[in-house]
Amino acid sequence: MRIGTQISYAGGFAESVADIVELERVGLDIAFVPEAYSFDAVSQLGYLAAKTERVEIASGIFQIYTRTPTLTAMTAAGLDFVSNGRFTLGMGASGPQVIEGFHGVRYDAPLARTREVVEICRQVWRRERVVHEGRHYQIPLPADQGTGLGKPLKLINHPVRERIPIMLAAIGPKNVALTAEIAEGWEPIFFHPEKAAEVWGGPLAEGKAKRDPALGELDTVVGAALAIGEDVEQLLDWVRPMVALYVGGMGARGKNFYNDLACRYGYEAEAKLIQDLYLDGKKEEAAAAVPLDLLRSISLVGPAGYVKERLAAFAEAGVTTLQVTPLASGREGRVAAVRGLRELID
Repeated sequence: MRIGTQISYAGGFAESVADIVELERVGLDIAFVPEAYSFDAVSQLGYLAAKTERVEIASGIFQIYTRTPTLTAMTAAGLDFVSNGRFTLGMGASGPQVIEGFHGVRYDAPLARTREVVEICRQVWRRERVVHEGRHYQIPLPADQGTGLGKPLKLINHPVRERIPIMLAAIGPKNVALTAEIAEGWEPIFFHPEKAAEVWGGPLAEGKAKRDPALGELDTVVGAALAIGEDVEQLLDWVRPMVALYVGGMGARGKNFYNDLACRYGYEAEAKLIQDLYLDGKKEEAAAAVPLDLLRSISLVGPAGYVKERLAAFAEAGVTTLQVTPLASGREGRVAAVRGLRELID
């Protein structure tokens, strides 16, 4: 099982990079840079590539609506070049609150658009002259929609790899099925090992039945808070605000994918309460309402023996990469946590 971590999009970039440089020495396998509606991830990924030697880097995630498909492909090829073949292209649809509210772009047809973007990216990386006649993207632009001067072009440079791994963030059944069909990696959120099969087993099987064997096994990338030791459970309180933000605040009533996921896990009443509190501006109360057993299930927090048991549960549920957030205030503690996790896995 691989170990990864994520740079915070809320600030502290220099400290996060210094962490990753140090973590690379103790067994970190991959570092993710999110984008959300913060600084762009591309500039940070390029900087991270220059500061590291072995660790893989990944966008976690680029939103499919904010770049043209060919620019996404060019960017991925460029990041793979400056990292000497260490880049994974993480993408996702995000949600209408960000796409329409921050970017001013219509949020529509996320499934069909994702499939087309993936097809176009792989065409670019193979250095084919890009021709795509899809429902949502037409390349070159049809003559009656522009000047008529567009012609098929291929990427000038030779990419390091013609198959850069693609990881898709997905939690809805149809999105998960699509991911299992066409992507190298899958990134769910708030992954509950004991309930994952019930929630996602069917869509994963549906997608894998159509999967090209050349893609290899699906890399399942799961985030988890990390603290190994006695009397550390109180650190789960650090996780509460983030869960409350997503379940309560990422969207509106009736249109919140993360709230829907909490409901599918069996926390319907709790999810409603968290959302009501959060949208009423009572963020601390919303965080306090996050169920402790949910926090325990999606985290790796406790004595070494307990964490080892949770690792087995994650592995049994199909997890192949853990994207951990060490719950420590200092670099020494964060490095120690990842080193301890590496020892438990090995």
